[in-house]
Amino acid sequence: MMESFLTLHPDSTKKGVKIEKAKYDTMRNAILETLRRDGAMPFMELAALIEDQLRGQFDGSMMWYYTTVKLDLEARGEIRRVPNTKPQRVELVSS
Repeated sequence: MMESFLTLHPDSTKKGVKIEKAKYDTMRNAILETLRRDGAMPFMELAALIEDQLRGQFDGSMMWYYTTVKLDLEARGEIRRVPNTKPQRVELVSS
């Protein structure tokens, strides 16, 4: 049986969603590795890089998985939206 994982949402009034743990881990690693390598970047540019990197590994909407995991990483304080940027830029939170 596949293991599921409940994501968090940075807006505490919204609930996280259940996602397959292996898919969560794959997407999380891709987002964090890309931001480590390339630095802060626009949300959609990061999405395009992730989609190229993970093509064929996900059933359904890659954008849904990307957005879900990105929100979870924000809620956990691993990445953040760069304040006052349009379009939205995301970056790693320095530890």
